[in-house]
Amino acid sequence: MNEPNAGGATPATATDTDIAAGADLDQGSPQFQHDAPEDPAFGRSPGARIWRWIAIIMTICGVAVVLSQVFLWNPFGPVMLTNQFLYFTLAFFLPQVFIFFRWRKTRVEALEHPDGEAADPHDADHVTEAETFRVPWYDALLVVLTFAVNFYLGMRALDAVNFGWDFAAPTHVIVLSYVLWILVLEALRRTAGLIVTLIALLFSLYPLFSASIPFPVLQGVQYDSNGAARQHSLGVDSILGLPLQTAAALLVGFLIFGVVLQRAGGGDFFVDLARAIFGRARGGSAKVAVGSSAAMGMMSGSAVSNVLTTGPMTIPAMKKAGYPGTYAAGIEATAATGGSITPPIMGTAAFLMVSFLGIPYSEVALAAAIPAFLYYLGIFLQVDAYAARKGLRGEPKDRLPRLLATLRDGWPYLLAIGVLLFLLVVQRDEAQAPFYTVVLMLAIAFARKTDRLSLRGFRDIVLASGRAIAEIIGIIAGVGLIIGGLSMTGVSLSLARELVAAVGENVLLILIAGAITSFVLGMGMTVSAVYVFLSIVMAPALVALDVNPVAAHLFVIYWATASYITPPVALAAFAAAGIAKTPPMKTGFVAMKLGAVKYIIPFCFALNPALVAQDSFGNVMLALALSIVGVFSMASGFEGYMPFVERQMDPVTRILAVAAGVCMLLPEPITTIVGLIVFALITVFLKLRGRSGPEATEPVREPETATA
Repeated sequence: MNEPNAGGATPATATDTDIAAGADLDQGSPQFQHDAPEDPAFGRSPGARIWRWIAIIMTICGVAVVLSQVFLWNPFGPVMLTNQFLYFTLAFFLPQVFIFFRWRKTRVEALEHPDGEAADPHDADHVTEAETFRVPWYDALLVVLTFAVNFYLGMRALDAVNFGWDFAAPTHVIVLSYVLWILVLEALRRTAGLIVTLIALLFSLYPLFSASIPFPVLQGVQYDSNGAARQHSLGVDSILGLPLQTAAALLVGFLIFGVVLQRAGGGDFFVDLARAIFGRARGGSAKVAVGSSAAMGMMSGSAVSNVLTTGPMTIPAMKKAGYPGTYAAGIEATAATGGSITPPIMGTAAFLMVSFLGIPYSEVALAAAIPAFLYYLGIFLQVDAYAARKGLRGEPKDRLPRLLATLRDGWPYLLAIGVLLFLLVVQRDEAQAPFYTVVLMLAIAFARKTDRLSLRGFRDIVLASGRAIAEIIGIIAGVGLIIGGLSMTGVSLSLARELVAAVGENVLLILIAGAITSFVLGMGMTVSAVYVFLSIVMAPALVALDVNPVAAHLFVIYWATASYITPPVALAAFAAAGIAKTPPMKTGFVAMKLGAVKYIIPFCFALNPALVAQDSFGNVMLALALSIVGVFSMASGFEGYMPFVERQMDPVTRILAVAAGVCMLLPEPITTIVGLIVFALITVFLKLRGRSGPEATEPVREPETATA
């Protein structure tokens, strides 16, 4: 669930996200999760060994704090106050940002070139554990300072509440407030990049001059610097606001679940499962990439992490099967981008929705299920159409894993996901559910006879979990400054109202404005940062125009993630291009074409809430059935070939097919009927017309090859 950064000195790079997700980049052996060889230089580096143990102890203590709050253990007395819990969480995880992330980008921290083009992921093989934990003296000071400030404020949390320190605090506490403000901004820069840090800095300073802004809509309550520092560091709407409350109480467990699932072999299992199911079909290698990336989204939710985890396996396989390099990289990038929108474990922004909307996480995951299915269905159908048009076959049967054998060997992962879904949907214990599931997976991993989890493997899980949590906490705490700046001035309450007035209550116009805003911000900010900002600015305006609240918030998330495959940034596409050795921009445009459904679906579910399960069961099922046909029509139009009918499409029928598909996703009966009629006429026309064009030849198939 980690998110790649968009820029800055130390972005959350592919290395960061891969390690945070618990995945080594070189996964040639199924035993890699448990007994990776110890770095020979590590034993000769006592400083690195010390910092490794500091990270382990901090992670264990931080997780213990979260467990105590989630399960109400309270071993040291009464229940912790909310601000006390958050300060202790910061005390144990925020310092780890300065352990794992350097002041400037190094080869330890980055797999991306300065211009954003992804490097060869196997460069990570040259990174040693000793280098990872070689902490400079100034970072060591920041570690100590960050821990001390937050631990002290946590110990004095009751005084902060009783004496109203967010409005009148002792002098030394005000000094600590400034220190925490600066430390959070630096942690944000290291984990999320320079661009989002500058935005957070601007909004955090906004209360200092909010009354002097010449635009009335942006004018708000003004604070002096001490007041702003107190509100940011001691108040409940900034650093300690809803995003951090959600991350500490809810997100930590799911991050650990993702690490354990992948470290225990889940990554290999899902790739093998995708190969066993799709490998023999035409274009099987591409369908394996789509299936494995969709499954990988359950573990990381990060586009770049997914690319660099599955890409080294899937992209060469696709090229070997006959796919051009740009097309292979585009498939991988587009499929990987769906991780943050794919249940049951989505990206960080989806967990933030829980707090902003005040609904259980299971409802968010259920709402995202149909759009995620339609997104991957669109990619899958385009891949199939391309394979049919080019006559690309699947892999030979003898080279593929057997389905039943794969399911038999992978039962622990299926059981873990089943238990998690049961706890989320039936028990509705979203805070406790991932911890129960983690205990189950660890018990199985330690008990099984083959590939048993060793103590060193468990140590690596702790380190990977600490790094993953530290990265997210660093991002979320910094993004909280954006909310704090808008909330303390009161401007957040007026912006949505002014937006509605500006568009004249035109829903489509504000949806277009929201899409453009989300996309542009997504080019320079993480998805969670974009969501936090627009959830208090744009989403309320959409809700005011009768857009379903869940649909409005998902709309923002979808368009924020679109930047990962859309030039000029297209981080996921550039990462895939680095693996495929293809031009990054060309790969980005291919990824755009393959992910075209992603640009349309958000508008459709914003206008048709049944697509996000916000309607009666009958209407949801009807909308799902129609949307499947609609996506099939759109995918055929985008690729220029209609599967099953097995006919090439000319430009006119392609345009009509896309339009018909969009109509079938809209809620009005007349548009649905028109879309169905046009689609039916196109299908009959293509069937009667027969094959046409130089590439409309029927693909040569082996007897056992499936169509889709």
